[in-house]
Amino acid sequence: MAPTRRDVMRLGGFAAAAAMLPAGAAADTNGVAGAIAAFTKGARALEAGVSLDVPEIADNGGAVPVRVAAEGARHIALFADANPNPGVAVFSFGRLTPPEATIRIRLARSQNVIAVAEMADGTFRKASRQVSVTVGGCG
Repeated sequence: MAPTRRDVMRLGGFAAAAAMLPAGAAADTNGVAGAIAAFTKGARALEAGVSLDVPEIADNGGAVPVRVAAEGARHIALFADANPNPGVAVFSFGRLTPPEATIRIRLARSQNVIAVAEMADGTFRKASRQVSVTVGGCG
């Protein structure tokens, strides 16, 4: 039986989604550690140089405000260690763009939010904060 138009569209959507993932992310079984390793390409991230503003207590896990900044960063990635998919967002900055971003993220439950920045010199920096969620967001 020949594939239907719907089958072809479905396979094309899966292929496009897989192409957008970082290398090795599709086979990631280590959760947030594997997602961070995919972003840093295995390099170690130092605990300094990243400003991460997240509330300690979030009344609604469906919309937790996050502000992240790292002077001299080319890219900043956000991760949530207890979410079903730990990679939350990746921001890219040009030479004339201030390396800071604000976003609202969804958190499944109380967990760590981790920001990893790729600096202009190729090194990586990170910061993390614990967030206590009182109402679930990914339920």
